[in-house]
Amino acid sequence: MANIETITLGMGCFWSPDALFGQLPGVLRTRVGYAGGTSASPTYRNLGDHTETVEIDFDPQKIKLDEIVDVFWQHHNPLNINEYKGRQYLSLALFRDENQLNIILDAMKRREEQGLGRPETAVNPFRTFDLAEERHQKYYLKRFPDAISKASTLYPTEESLLNSTLAARLNGLAKGFTNLERVIVDIRTWPISLEEQQAITELIRRIKW
Repeated sequence: MANIETITLGMGCFWSPDALFGQLPGVLRTRVGYAGGTSASPTYRNLGDHTETVEIDFDPQKIKLDEIVDVFWQHHNPLNINEYKGRQYLSLALFRDENQLNIILDAMKRREEQGLGRPETAVNPFRTFDLAEERHQKYYLKRFPDAISKASTLYPTEESLLNSTLAARLNGLAKGFTNLERVIVDIRTWPISLEEQQAITELIRRIKW
């Protein structure tokens, strides 16, 4: 079993970050939800003081947190996002331990030294993560019914499908952050049998996008 680490990030509407991080080799699972606040049982229509976030499970042997936070800051403007929609679209990094905090702070310092400005990202300790409603999970993948239908033959329940690495990659593909050949190359590195790799590859080649 991989040594799995988790980081929770907010960078605007969570649909696109779900696809952005889901397509990265080394990322094992993404989920969108609400975090960073104190109000109980947040929902999309009643966020309270929470922020839209993406929770990223990753294998640090394949992708470093440094790389993830670089992608995070490259794909949103942390200098003014905090002025939009209050806390809903806050630029936010929630760390789980001192090592994560140091990596985040070091990355912020590097950006400042590079003349990119110091991000106004809120950096806070992680407390809770409330899963967003099903309609928000893998939002772009759900626009392609044939992809959902074919992937469901491997993952028979919606929960198992939406929590799978395959769904994370296909969501990134649906959004246009990656391409089919890159996904197939990545599948060849997954810790599953050659037969399973071939079956998944043949299945996704047949998807009608």
